Amino acid sequence: MKTLIQSIRLTLVLTVLLCIIYPTIIAFAGKLSKGQGDGEKIIVNGKVVGYAAIGQKFNKPQYFWGRPSAVDYNAAGSAGSNKGPSNPDYLKDVNSRINTLLKYNPGLKRSDIPADLVTASGSGLDPDISPEAARIQVKRIAQYRKLDEQKVAVLVKTHIQAPLLGMLGPATVNVLKLNVALDELR
Repeated sequence: MKTLIQSIRLTLVLTVLLCIIYPTIIAFAGKLSKGQGDGEKIIVNGKVVGYAAIGQKFNKPQYFWGRPSAVDYNAAGSAGSNKGPSNPDYLKDVNSRINTLLKYNPGLKRSDIPADLVTASGSGLDPDISPEAARIQVKRIAQYRKLDEQKVAVLVKTHIQAPLLGMLGPATVNVLKLNVALDELR
């Protein structure tokens, strides 16, 4: 009987702690964050064009391309492809992406292509690419937009987000924010 009472007490304490107190603290912390817990909206001319933490499909040559998505950027169905590096379909997809990059970026060598431009992320919604992935696209974008290549390179440089505390994680570039800034570039 003593064990039963202890079990009921522990269940009640954990229920209050994990179902009331913890979610309240997390909701409060979210309200203090950018976007007040609703995500960081990217707004252009008063219209929401996307969210900073959700990748979008950019496939026109005058825009920076993001990381491929196994779910075609469908936020309702976030998932990886579950295909390993020895899967023939996976290798076919990666090779197709490499060929597309080579076609639209003359002078680019296979060995220069960063993995994040040809492999999908675990969520399929990765909003960021590596600085290298952004840099190899500068020439193409400058040509298609008839812009000075140096101006586009500087734009990329200003959008590189350093690792957290200068050491945690890789440097990244948010593709949506970069493309919004690119549209504003004259």
